[in-house]
Amino acid sequence: MVKGLYTAHFAMINEQHRMDTLTNNLANVSTTGYKKEGATSQTFADALAVKLQDSSEWYLSRRMGNMQPGVKIGENYTDWSEGGFRGTENTFDLALSDSGFFEIEFTDKAGNTSVKYTRDGSFTLTLDGTLVTKDGDYVLDTNGNHITIDPTKPTTIDRQGNITQGDNPQILATVGVTDFERNPEGTDYYYLEKYGENMWQTIEGATEIPSNAQIYSGYLEQSNVETVQEMVNMIAINRQYEINQKVVQTMDDTLQKAVNDLGKL
Repeated sequence: MVKGLYTAHFAMINEQHRMDTLTNNLANVSTTGYKKEGATSQTFADALAVKLQDSSEWYLSRRMGNMQPGVKIGENYTDWSEGGFRGTENTFDLALSDSGFFEIEFTDKAGNTSVKYTRDGSFTLTLDGTLVTKDGDYVLDTNGNHITIDPTKPTTIDRQGNITQGDNPQILATVGVTDFERNPEGTDYYYLEKYGENMWQTIEGATEIPSNAQIYSGYLEQSNVETVQEMVNMIAINRQYEINQKVVQTMDDTLQKAVNDLGKL
């Protein structure tokens, strides 16, 4: 009987985790360059059950053997498919046509700087002509330097990211774009982790490779979240949660009868 409670309990936790992931996707449906996330599940056939919140064990998790009371939260994953382009007619709005990331010099609250990576190309010029993100972080060129141009002159950015100005165009800088090795299936970046709202950072083992992406000036890549599909998933998750909630209620009623009625015999 208690095993049934464990099964429903873990299922509800798993559905709550899936719902949290899904609602975060919906909250970022309008975020430039956002990549939606998904959540996986594991059965306890693959992972042994863990004894939880037992004061006799000093609240330490302990394996229970080969019991299989339901589902276990797996890993979150990122869908790296490209979002559609939206025209803005702003020269410094940039979108990547293939896999790759813009390189950003990020400064944290403590004043420490590091290189982060993003698909959000909504850039702008400061008064002194430095190319920055909407949060004020510097956009880097192919040599890892800040990009500074004359803010009073018309500017052109070609598909290779070359920035030119004036009637006699000369390349003043090239927007830095890089990519990283993926897993053998080519579906995920194993050595990138999310940082902040819409950036990624490398972890040990990351290997940079050239990007084949072309840069489209005057466009922004939209989120790849499909609102209708996410709403359908939300309804399915909500129903699964309600079903397991009813299982808990049924088990509770059955245990109550076992204690109060059968105990009198």
